[in-house]
Amino acid sequence: MPITLIILAVTCIVSFVAFSNSRLMNDLILWPPAISRRHEYHRLVTYGLVHADAGHLLFNMITLFFFGRVMEGFYTSQLGTFGFALFYLGGLVFSILPTYLKNRGNPNYRSLGASGAVSAVLFAYILLAPWQRIIVFVVPMPAIVYAVLYTAYSIYMDRRGQDNVNHSAHLWGAAYGIVFTLLVNGRVLPHFLGALLQPRF
Repeated sequence: MPITLIILAVTCIVSFVAFSNSRLMNDLILWPPAISRRHEYHRLVTYGLVHADAGHLLFNMITLFFFGRVMEGFYTSQLGTFGFALFYLGGLVFSILPTYLKNRGNPNYRSLGASGAVSAVLFAYILLAPWQRIIVFVVPMPAIVYAVLYTAYSIYMDRRGQDNVNHSAHLWGAAYGIVFTLLVNGRVLPHFLGALLQPRF
């Protein structure tokens, strides 16, 4: 079974169970004091297995399903069978570290959801196919246009800080996806730049 589908299935099962099991939710969610005081480092990964609600879960998993399969093929060819799993787990950890460091002494802060790692998958995909048409809330647009809009929106909302969404994780996840992909195969960069010069809609 493809790694993407395994990640998707495990995330859905754990999230649905956690919706009605507050103890499981509390054991998996990113709660900084549990890491800094109790050394529960697993939370740097397990927070990505739980979600706020069904809509949050559905959006992340649909995105992972469509783009994860493509990136799994790329990472399998570059790093072997578990290449994509390594990439995805790294995305979970790297995207949340700045949030954890900023809030490690804040007992009132919590974060959950796979959005950071999913952003890594999406932005890695955009490096490979910047002009590929994607559907965003039923609106078709080139992937690179979505990347620009998504980044601008995330920066704006992160600075505004008036909702309960961890926009910082989205941005760091996107950065991780780009950097990790380029480190794995430097030829992706000239491919990306060449593709940008040949727009297609």
